[in-house]
Amino acid sequence: MSTDCETGASCSSCASAGTCSAAQRSLLKEANEFSKVTNVIAVMSGKGGVGKSSVSALLASHLNKAGYQVGLLDADITGPSIPRMFGITEKLRTNVTGMLPSESANGIKVMSINLLLPNEDDPVVWRGPVIGGVIEQFWTDVIWGELDYLVVDLPPGTGDAPLTVMQSLPLKGLVVVTSPQELAVMVVKKAIKMAEMMDKPILGLFENMAYLECPHCEEQIYLFGQGKAQEMAEEYDLPFLGSLPIRPEIAELCDNGRIEEYESELFANAVKLISAQLT
Repeated sequence: MSTDCETGASCSSCASAGTCSAAQRSLLKEANEFSKVTNVIAVMSGKGGVGKSSVSALLASHLNKAGYQVGLLDADITGPSIPRMFGITEKLRTNVTGMLPSESANGIKVMSINLLLPNEDDPVVWRGPVIGGVIEQFWTDVIWGELDYLVVDLPPGTGDAPLTVMQSLPLKGLVVVTSPQELAVMVVKKAIKMAEMMDKPILGLFENMAYLECPHCEEQIYLFGQGKAQEMAEEYDLPFLGSLPIRPEIAELCDNGRIEEYESELFANAVKLISAQLT
């Protein structure tokens, strides 16, 4: 039972068990003694297939371009993709004080389960508690050093992995990603409501795959219909970070491990909006 719980009831019998602020404080894990991370932010979607990992990679890259020291924690344990996007192939290194993250070409520190697997396409067939334990280790046992920002790429859904990150890491806020489909919007609203339940601020909302720009006439073609992400942002009083077009070059850069080469004014502006909220 938490000593500052207003109800005086035990956590096991409380209707808010696991989500109240007292319980969240008690579950926070200490970072590695050689880590000094100023801001931890997570990228969340609730819905799979909306490009959350590419948004995480581009957000980390543009924070780096803005002059910040940046780390990227791949918390999508069963579907990791971050190392491939950054062209990282080396396996995990350790020393007596902990695990050492790999570094991208531009100096972004990266930790992912794929850095521990013999082959990048080996499956991870683990139950939720084991996945949660590994995510915690990526915070407690990894020597992140001095970082201005640690971006956490969350898996889809509102289950064990996102819950572990929200309870165990000192999150400063979340960035939410959706796509134009009504189905995606409905599921993403679940993620927004989870953040509210966990008392975690949302720093902004991206709409990904919003349109395709014709290479000949620059007309915007709405393959999935015109999205309502901006309306959803207004509904929940969230900063709208912008609508991201479908760009084949992003997929090509991700496939070839060169995502850091992509330049985006939209992401540069999003970085300014996010960092302004955390200063």
